[in-house]
Amino acid sequence: MSSMIPVLLTGLCFLLLTPNFCSGSRILVVPVDGSHWINMEVILRELHSRGHVITVLHSSKSWYIPRNSSIYTSITLRTLEDESDKSYYNKLLLDGMECRRWPTFIRTFCHQRLITSMLAKGHEILARATATVLDDPIFMKKLQDGKFDLMLTDPALTTGIFLGRYLKLPMVFNVRWINNGEGHLTIAPSPASYIPVSGSEMHDQMDFLERTRNLLHYLYSVVEQHFIINPAYSDVLQRHFPPGTDLLSLEHAADIWLVRTDFVFEFPRPTMPNVVYIGGFQCKKARPLPAELEAFMQSSGEHGVVVMSLGTLVSALPREVTEAIAAAFAQLPQKVVWRFEGEKPASLGNNTLLRGWLPQNDLLGHPKTRAFVAHGGTNGLYEAIYHGVPVLGLPLLFDQFDNLLRLKVRGAARVVEAKSLTKEDFLEALKDILETPSYRNNMQRLSQLHHDKPVSPMDTAIFWIEYVIRNKGAAHLQSAGFSLPWYSYFSLDVAVLFAALTGAFVWVSALVCRFLCC
Repeated sequence: MSSMIPVLLTGLCFLLLTPNFCSGSRILVVPVDGSHWINMEVILRELHSRGHVITVLHSSKSWYIPRNSSIYTSITLRTLEDESDKSYYNKLLLDGMECRRWPTFIRTFCHQRLITSMLAKGHEILARATATVLDDPIFMKKLQDGKFDLMLTDPALTTGIFLGRYLKLPMVFNVRWINNGEGHLTIAPSPASYIPVSGSEMHDQMDFLERTRNLLHYLYSVVEQHFIINPAYSDVLQRHFPPGTDLLSLEHAADIWLVRTDFVFEFPRPTMPNVVYIGGFQCKKARPLPAELEAFMQSSGEHGVVVMSLGTLVSALPREVTEAIAAAFAQLPQKVVWRFEGEKPASLGNNTLLRGWLPQNDLLGHPKTRAFVAHGGTNGLYEAIYHGVPVLGLPLLFDQFDNLLRLKVRGAARVVEAKSLTKEDFLEALKDILETPSYRNNMQRLSQLHHDKPVSPMDTAIFWIEYVIRNKGAAHLQSAGFSLPWYSYFSLDVAVLFAALTGAFVWVSALVCRFLCC
C-alpha cells in the first residue's frame, strides 16, 4: 500500500498541472471606452490569468484603453475616433440639466429627446466605422487568420456585434446598455405595466398615470429603434449579411448575455435562459490606502469621511453648483475626499481634500467612510452596495437617474437635483444621510444580500465565457421567439383566426334564424 502513495501523488500532481480545456483559447474583444472599459478590463485580467490569449480592438484615441498591455494584444482602429469627444458629453450634461426645470412628466421625455439626438449621431458614426472595417479585405483577412474562439464585446457599441457575426464566432455580451435602453428590454419580455422603461425614472409599483407615462416611453423607444437606429445600418447589412438580417437579429444571436446587475439592485422581472447576472463582479475587498490618504482618513476621528466622485465620463459641473457643494462640505464635522478636476472652488473648506483620481473601492471599504456622494454610475453604486455605504445621489446623465431611483426605493439613498442645487439643500441632504441610521442599515442589508451567493459574480462570468468556448456556442439557450415575425410572437394571426371564426359563426347563426323565422 505504501508503494502506491508516490504513484497516487504523481497522478494527482499531473491532474492539477494539466491545463483545462479552455486554456489558451483566443478571444477577440471589442470594448466600450470610459467606465465600461474599467469593468471589461477586470474580466480580461481574470481571463489572462487563466491562460487565454486576448486581442483588444479599440479606437486609436481611446481615453482609458492603453495600446500597450501585458494582458492583451492591441489593434487600433482610426475609424472609431469620433467616440472620444468628451466635450460633446459635457454639453449633453448641461442640456440635460436644463431638462430638469420641467415638471416630472415632461422632463423625462426632454431627456429622451437629448438621448435620441445622441443615438442618431452615434449610430451613424458606428455604421460608417463598421462598414469601413468590413470593407477592408486585408484587415478582415487578418482577423480571420487570427482563428479566434470567441467574441467578447460590450454591445453599447455595435461594431463588435457585426464583427462577431461576420466572423461566425460564438459571442458573449458584457452588457448593461444596448441600442437605446437597458439590455433586458432587447432580450427579455418587458411588460410596460410593471417593467420601467429606461429613462422613465419609474419603479415597478406604478399607478395609472405612471403606467401611462411608462407606456409612452416604451412606444417612444420602439419608434426610436425601428425608425432612427435600424436604418443607419441598412447599407452595411445589405452588403455583408443575408437578406432579412437586421440589427436586433444580430444581437439576439449572442450566446450569453453577462448582465452587469442582479436582483439585489434591479427590480424583479422576466428573464431568459442565456442571461447571466454578474452585478458587482468588479468589486473587491478594500486594499490599504496610500500613507497620505490614510492619515487624512484617520484624522477624521469619530465623525468619519464623506467620499465624492462623479465618475469617469463626465466631471464638469457649472461653477455655481461646485461652489454650493464645497460650501456645504465646509459646514460638516466630517472630513471629505472629493475627486475633482478644474479650478478649485473658492468656498472650499479645510476639511475637504481634492484629488484628480481616487482609489474609490478602497475608500468605500475604509471603516471611516460614512457616505458616498455619487452621480449614479453602475460601477460606483455596486461598490457602495458591496461595502454597505449609503449614497447621496447627484445624477447627471443616461441611466444615472434610474440607477439612483432603485437605491432610493430601497431606502439606501437620497437624490438631489444638480440644476437647482443650493448649499442649504445639499447640506440638509448630507446631514440626513449621515445622521439617519435607516440609510446605512438598508444599504448594509443590500450588501448582505449581495454577498450571499453560492458563487462569486466574477467566477460566474468566467465560467459562462469558458462554457461558450468549450461548447462552441450556446444555441440551446436561445429563445425560438426571436425567429418569429412580430404578428406570430403576439399571436395576432391566431386572434384574427378566432375573430374570423366567431364572425362566421354569428353570420351563419343569423342566416339560420332568419331562415327558420321567415
